[in-house]
Amino acid sequence: MNPLVVIVGRQSDEAQGVRGKPFAAGQTYFRAVERAGGIPLMLPPIPGLVDDIPSLLRRFDAVVFHGGGDIDPRRYGQEATEESLYGIVPEHDAMELAMVAAAIEADKPVLAICRGLQVLNVALGGTLVQDIGSEDHWLQYTSNELDAGSRIAKAMGTDTPDRCHCVHHQALDQLGDGLRVVGRHAGGIVHAVELDGARWIVGTQWHPEDSAADDPQQQGLFDELVRQAS
Repeated sequence: MNPLVVIVGRQSDEAQGVRGKPFAAGQTYFRAVERAGGIPLMLPPIPGLVDDIPSLLRRFDAVVFHGGGDIDPRRYGQEATEESLYGIVPEHDAMELAMVAAAIEADKPVLAICRGLQVLNVALGGTLVQDIGSEDHWLQYTSNELDAGSRIAKAMGTDTPDRCHCVHHQALDQLGDGLRVVGRHAGGIVHAVELDGARWIVGTQWHPEDSAADDPQQQGLFDELVRQAS
């Protein structure tokens, strides 16, 4: 069987053709995993499953942490200071922080995207800038400088990707234990990290899934995730 790649879903208020409130995750993540040869599956954010995550994760080969609303600042030792905070859902925080901890413990391949990158950082004791005070990273394609030889650069086949779609208003501040910065935006904001000592745990602040269908550099991140899981 092809590698099974788990994505933690979101609570949602909208869907067609279902009864009651749905759980959801964007199709672009699933499509990118499928193109890479993986089988994407969604785990719903049900609080009662949190304690079962380590055993559940043994049934999967890799994890994608995807975009979404903000993490509750109390999760990284702060109070909310910005009116721009949005989409804080306790169930999402609980599930994804537990999944990150389990994935690190089990050394599963991980691709952590946007909010996922921030969850990875917070899970390892890092903090966030609650609002970067700029629209330069909201619905904008940006260029990035990656460390030559980094896992992300190797997966993308370049250390200067120039079509990185950003949709974020927060950024990494204090770096979590074991994380290493391997890429920054021209303005200095951390855009790519890797976890030292892990088989393949990487994170991007941009959304590779948004253009992966027609951009081999971005699709390369999903290809390498599935290759590592094989």
